[in-house]
Amino acid sequence: MSGLYMLLGTLITLGVLVTIHEYGHFWVARRCGVKVLRFSIGFGTPIVRWHDRHGTEFVVAMIPLGGYVKMLDEREAPVDEAQHSECFNRKTVRQRIAIVAAGPAANFILAFALFWCVAMLGSQQVRPVIGEVVADSLVQRAGLHSGQEIIAVDGQAVSGWGDVNLKLIQRLGDSGSLRIDAKSAGNTVASSYTVTLDKWLYGADAPNPISELGIEPWRPRVSAVVAQLDPEGPAQYAGLQLNDKIVAIDDQAVTDWQTVVNYVQARPDTKIELSIERAGQLTEVQVMLSAQATDTGRRGYLGMGVSGGEWPAEMLREVRFGPLEAVIEGAQRTWTMSALTLGSLKKMLFGELSVKNLSGPITIAKVAGASAESGLRSLLSFMAYLSISLGVLNLLPIPVLDGGHLLFYFAELVRGRPLSERIQGYGMQIGIALVICVMLLAVINDLARL
Repeated sequence: MSGLYMLLGTLITLGVLVTIHEYGHFWVARRCGVKVLRFSIGFGTPIVRWHDRHGTEFVVAMIPLGGYVKMLDEREAPVDEAQHSECFNRKTVRQRIAIVAAGPAANFILAFALFWCVAMLGSQQVRPVIGEVVADSLVQRAGLHSGQEIIAVDGQAVSGWGDVNLKLIQRLGDSGSLRIDAKSAGNTVASSYTVTLDKWLYGADAPNPISELGIEPWRPRVSAVVAQLDPEGPAQYAGLQLNDKIVAIDDQAVTDWQTVVNYVQARPDTKIELSIERAGQLTEVQVMLSAQATDTGRRGYLGMGVSGGEWPAEMLREVRFGPLEAVIEGAQRTWTMSALTLGSLKKMLFGELSVKNLSGPITIAKVAGASAESGLRSLLSFMAYLSISLGVLNLLPIPVLDGGHLLFYFAELVRGRPLSERIQGYGMQIGIALVICVMLLAVINDLARL
């Protein structure tokens, strides 16, 4: 079933995003009097094709990894003199700028519309209450402590852990002061705490901002009762069974599941002894833990899972906006994510953020599938994030991308005449090389994650 969700999620996400992007070019081109020859979603062999009354051919092709709008242009093929007025290359530089910019603009408009819908659908969020503070961590030195609820980060209000994480991601690689406003249980007034950053998580491959600050979010206690077993895992081989309850590890009492997780992960390739309660009887089981490689090193693996704990009603909050409030929320979310995407690209360029965080088609497909499986709200949110990424990336001043064409046209606007075909040709070659290198890097990162 997950494979089906991945396929459908990917097709829906890419199909909608590419269609909207190309429709932006198409819509403005038509209004500027340019004849559009073909509107294609996908590349390769056409699956479906038809023509409208203007003679434009619409195509849905085999490979759904992009699309294009082909316009009448004398630089590509001879054009009858009677159709010169409909040629893209004959339009004013301002019209050409508008046509090229319309694609990325359509992606930002789509992201806003999706965030607007998500805001009205609403969501249930976990209040950002600190469970534990790691000794000698950044937040402990700043004075935060267990039981406090985070109200704002850098002066911006947060409603859940997702908001906290988003605000912290914006500070990756930074030096300076991070302000966290938090209040203790029973208090209505929040206190401000200053966390000192010094090239915080500079160049980290897979940063986890919340834990790296030294915060363990509050979670309900979960009993260490076996609910899942990896058929190839150490627990299965050792003879553990469903509904077994772990009461001790190496003679150390187990209070909840997190105790087991922490103990196991710290001991890769180590033999441990579990005290198990099974059908009212205690028994001892020897388990040889295996090891898993992570971005932060090797960790122990037991190969079992438990059922999730019940969240108290007071730890949850419903966040929902009316139609007008959702407009503001959608606009703010679109702006924030656009700035974050552009800022992350800048940090990668200067080494503040590892290029291993760059994702390619495999990761997009996996996340699209997981989002589709999680429900409509998750899928719409993912589509909005990806639409923003597509818009930002296309505006980069790299020839062959929309931003590269805009760079040439703005140069023409300033100079009063276009750049020579020779210069534009060199630019295109450099742009193609850059795009291919970035795509290869993204695919390599995807394969490494597998």
